[in-house]
Amino acid sequence: MDKIFIFLQHILPQHLLSRTVGWLARVQHPAWLKNWLIHLFIRRYRVNMAEAAEPDATRYPCFNAFFTRALREGARPLAAADVLCPADGAISQLGDIEGGRIFQAKGQSFSAWELLGGDTERAPLFDGGRFATIYLSPRDYHRVHMPLAGRLTATRYVPGELFSVNGVTAENVPRLFARNERLVCHFDTEAGPMAMVLVGAMIVAGIETVWAGQVAPPPDRPVAVDYLKLPEPVSLEKGAEMGRFMLGSTVILLFPRDAVVWDEAYAAGVSTRLGDRLGSFV
Repeated sequence: MDKIFIFLQHILPQHLLSRTVGWLARVQHPAWLKNWLIHLFIRRYRVNMAEAAEPDATRYPCFNAFFTRALREGARPLAAADVLCPADGAISQLGDIEGGRIFQAKGQSFSAWELLGGDTERAPLFDGGRFATIYLSPRDYHRVHMPLAGRLTATRYVPGELFSVNGVTAENVPRLFARNERLVCHFDTEAGPMAMVLVGAMIVAGIETVWAGQVAPPPDRPVAVDYLKLPEPVSLEKGAEMGRFMLGSTVILLFPRDAVVWDEAYAAGVSTRLGDRLGSFV
C-alpha cells in the first residue's frame, strides 16, 4: 500500500488538486455545505473544539477560518525556556546538521542549501548547527509561533512540488522537504541567526505570515522577497504568531553551531505542544 500511495503522489496533478481544495475551503455558501465539511473533519480527526477561542463550529464563515482557528486564552501557556516548541504536532526528526546536510528519514537527507532555496550567503551559517522538523497533522492547531524572540531579516518563497509530508512519504521520497513548495524566513535572535521554513504539502491550500498575508501559492509575487522591501521592520516576541497553514504541513527550524541544544525528551515521533520547552541555549 505504501508503494501505491507514493506512486499516486507522483502521477496526480499535485498543484491542481491542492488549489481545488483551497477553493473549496474558502466557500462560504451554502452554509450547510461548509458546516457539513467542518463537522465531518471534526469527527474524522477528533478535533478538540474546547481549546478554540470560538468552540461553535457553525460560527466560522468557511472551512479555512475553522482550520486556522485561534486558541482560547491560556490554552497554551509558555514555558520558562530558552527555546519553545513553535507548533502543535510531532517531531519528524531533529539533530545535528552534518556536512551541511539534514536528516530526513531512513537514509534520506537533503542539504541546508537546497532547503533554503539555494541561498549561498545564509546556508553556511548553519553548518554544524542543529535542526528540528515538526509535522503538523490535520487535527493539530495550525498556527506557527516564534520559538524565541526575533527580528526578520529575509524571506524567500521557493516554488516546488506538493508531496504529502507524512512519515511514509518522508521515508520514500528523496529530498522531500527540499523539493516541496515552501517559505523560508530568517531571523536574528538571542541565539544568533535562525531559519524557520514553512513547508507546503499535498492539498495544503496556502501558507500565510502575519506580516505579508498569503505567500503560497504566490499572489503575483516574485520568488524572492527581500526584507528591505517590506513597509516596516518586523520583530516578533517569543510565543507570538508568525504564520499559519491552510491544512497540515511541516515547519523546520535551523540554528547555527553551538547555539542551542534540544531537550532530551524529544526524538522522532514524540508529540510537540506549542509553548512547551524545546531546547536551551548552549
